[in-house]
Amino acid sequence: MRAAATQKGLTLIGFAIVLIVAGFFAYGAMKLIPVYTEYFGVVKSMKSLQSQAGIETATIEDIRRKLNVNFDLQYVDDRSIPEKNIQLITKDGQHKLRIFYDKDVPFMYNVDLLVHFDNTVDLAHGSTY
Repeated sequence: MRAAATQKGLTLIGFAIVLIVAGFFAYGAMKLIPVYTEYFGVVKSMKSLQSQAGIETATIEDIRRKLNVNFDLQYVDDRSIPEKNIQLITKDGQHKLRIFYDKDVPFMYNVDLLVHFDNTVDLAHGSTY
């Protein structure tokens, strides 16, 4: 009878390396999930603004005021999006709302993650670009 000459499995050092790599990506996900959750709240606020009556003729100040109310409901931090990054684009009688901002997330020591968000919605038709 012949026994198996080779062993199968993961060594302790191999397991530690796999754990370190998985931990690195899990840590990155823990840092980025709240940022993306906030962005989805911004998008949801923009889409709820589309369905309001008379929004296509509203001024940018009215839109910002309504957005701030929606941001509070969606747990969006008001400091994340400066007022200058909320724009009303009017072209050929069409009104589009654009929100763009960057989020800088501290990751490790002197390494940060920079995430850029940019979303535009058509206030007259309810379509997203």
